[in-house]
Amino acid sequence: MEKEKLIVLIGPTAVGKTELSIALAKRFDAEIISGDSMQVYKGMDIGTAKISEEEMGHIPHHLIDIKEPDESFSVAEFQQLVRNKISDIHNRNKMPMIVGGTGLYIQSIIYDYQFSDISGDEEYRTHLEKKAKEEGAESLFQLLKQNDPESAKSIHPNNVRRVIRALEIYHFSGKTVAEYQKTQKREALYDIALIGLTMDRDKLYERINKRVDQMMEQGLLEEVKKLYERNIHDVQSIQAIGYKELYAYLDGRVTLEDAVEQLKQNTRRFAKRQLTWFRNKMDVQWFDMTNESEKTKKFQEISDFIAGKLKLKSNI
Repeated sequence: MEKEKLIVLIGPTAVGKTELSIALAKRFDAEIISGDSMQVYKGMDIGTAKISEEEMGHIPHHLIDIKEPDESFSVAEFQQLVRNKISDIHNRNKMPMIVGGTGLYIQSIIYDYQFSDISGDEEYRTHLEKKAKEEGAESLFQLLKQNDPESAKSIHPNNVRRVIRALEIYHFSGKTVAEYQKTQKREALYDIALIGLTMDRDKLYERINKRVDQMMEQGLLEEVKKLYERNIHDVQSIQAIGYKELYAYLDGRVTLEDAVEQLKQNTRRFAKRQLTWFRNKMDVQWFDMTNESEKTKKFQEISDFIAGKLKLKSNI
């Protein structure tokens, strides 16, 4: 059976995915699916660099603003929603294109990850939830550090849902999350053109710093205050970069200047982790976007790669 075609555009934050994605969508008659784990949340627009309606250029976008900030959102749920959306877009004779930077989420779409393999034992999960409630989230996190130190490096101690999930995997399979993922099938489920954007590190970091300053000018603090005043605390969404740092300021733990500096630093570190993940876990065709004067040339190169890889005609 012929595989469904799929364009995937990845890269670190601030590298220029949004602008390029719109141009590619117009060329290949595509609809865009957000591959960002935080853009699903309503009211979290500035801090997640959510595309505006004006920027969309009449290109349909999916998986944006589908959750309230106090709701959880799992990789398994993302996987199911996106796979359904890919089929729906194909059925309307359009091309699906995933754009984003959350590595595990995108990997879960491309490959046949079976999250249901670890079905979970209600009794064990209840035990962990009770432990977190009685002894605090840190007690669960320490347990994770003992059993799966690698996962502990990438999960925030307050993200109890993800900590519990990692502990469940270890409890039922005897494997760490990384070891468990290696047992999953690595064959791509789709006929994929996987494009990655990269950039000189100093320039990327400069763009990240500038973007954070722009976010503050656009009203990021006011956006975060609204969530804070709605008493949205200790939930998954607030662990997002741009929110947790300003929550520390609103809690009175740091100055605003220090919070913004921490936000810049955390974003730079996140971008570095994104690039490492994509380079180690996926077969990506990379395009260097450092030289802005070559944008037109790069767009043509990327378009040619997609057309050749997926045997497509473009709307020129």
